[in-house]
Amino acid sequence: MRTGSATSHRTSSGHQVSGAAVAASLSGVRPASFWLDDPGRPAAVPALTGDEQCDLLVIGGGYSGLWTALLAKERDARREVVLIESHEVGWAASGRNGGFCAASLTHGFSNGLARWPDELRTLERLGEGNLDAIEAAVVRYGIDCDFERTGEIDVATEPHQLDELREARDAAARLGFTGLELLDRDEVRAEVDSPTFLGGLHDPRGVAMLNPARLAWGLKRACLALGVRIYENTSGLELARSGAGMAVRTPYGRVFARRVALGTNVFPSLVRRVRPYTVPVYDYALTTEPLTAAQLASVGWRGRQGLGDSANQFHYFRITADNRILWGGYDAVYPYGGRLSADLDHRPETYLKLASHFLRCFPQLEGVRFSHAWGGAIDTCSRFSAFFGTAYDGRVAYAAGYTGLGVGATRFGGEVMLDLLAGARTERTELEMVRSKPVPFPPEPVAWAGIGLTKWSLARADARGGRRNAWLRTMDRLGLGFDS
Repeated sequence: MRTGSATSHRTSSGHQVSGAAVAASLSGVRPASFWLDDPGRPAAVPALTGDEQCDLLVIGGGYSGLWTALLAKERDARREVVLIESHEVGWAASGRNGGFCAASLTHGFSNGLARWPDELRTLERLGEGNLDAIEAAVVRYGIDCDFERTGEIDVATEPHQLDELREARDAAARLGFTGLELLDRDEVRAEVDSPTFLGGLHDPRGVAMLNPARLAWGLKRACLALGVRIYENTSGLELARSGAGMAVRTPYGRVFARRVALGTNVFPSLVRRVRPYTVPVYDYALTTEPLTAAQLASVGWRGRQGLGDSANQFHYFRITADNRILWGGYDAVYPYGGRLSADLDHRPETYLKLASHFLRCFPQLEGVRFSHAWGGAIDTCSRFSAFFGTAYDGRVAYAAGYTGLGVGATRFGGEVMLDLLAGARTERTELEMVRSKPVPFPPEPVAWAGIGLTKWSLARADARGGRRNAWLRTMDRLGLGFDS
């Protein structure tokens, strides 16, 4: 079921999709992020030349850095904030993701329950408040990012996944979370029609759909309007103490700051001891051409929810504002040694695999063409959700390891970093999730071998009714994992 493009592909409904049809669907594809391929993309602001001084320096112009800078000015309008970005704001993961903005801070309810059962109620409440605050900021700053609070459906495509979804619903209900709705086959297909769907778990309020690049660009404009000084094409090269503060060397100058917040995520941290806690995982996605009225009617999707299947190697998919389907996930590619390279941003063999899976899921859309195909790196940690900390006697704070769910959780991470830099004791900083660290990844070649064995084991579990082998059971006991 999960192979690439063989001579033909049979769906669970018996429909057969030819390899030629799969290849033809990619014939006119543009190798670029659909979100970043936007005529409204703002021009870059100039790079830093010379020296700067500020109260707070934020390094990284993705969501993590942008939210931190914006929140810093909202907390204290007089604070001088500088943000530097090595390329352009939103060019990396923030402009390449699926546009799922989730309330969950823990990479889903089940992961949070397994890791922090005693504080999950607090984490869920804080996550809901965080998503509400993102929605309020979108309105307050007039950010045109197609924000839709449509919710999400986790769909079962294998019988054992129905049991897993029911168990998740029941566990949430025991903790007082009664908003999740279990859908049977007919109910889920009434929402989105695929012959592969056997049921689903609907969260009607916990996820919003949005245009991720436009969110980043809107946050950039909001930061500039509040007086944040942004420098693009300006890398932070070296971090060092300077008097009572810090100095950061850049290609053409330096920034002297009282405090520094690191929002570099998948890129090597300027605090070297943080680097073993994350590895880069390359994830890939396709978008179709806009669906015709007839094509859209054949699928349904009137609620415009985000969807994800429940396999270990999973797909995520959603409708864009102009009625394209974005289809991503499944392959999680770890480059040996954690190598980051633009060469890995495109992977034709994965595009073929995704296209074949798409036509298996939606055989009624055979003949639709894909307009864009792209990839990008995600910062993955072994517990799947963000971790936090400080360095240089509290002058530097960092947050990383969002593992693909950073569209929403990075705002919370910005709040945490600002609390830590202020030395404040808050509800956020008292969380075990904030005070603890994931298990670091081992050095090579052990990391490569372990990740490869984990991926093989996860695929095997998908093919064997969810049964986890000894390796995965051991990883579960140790609280370790690998995910995109």
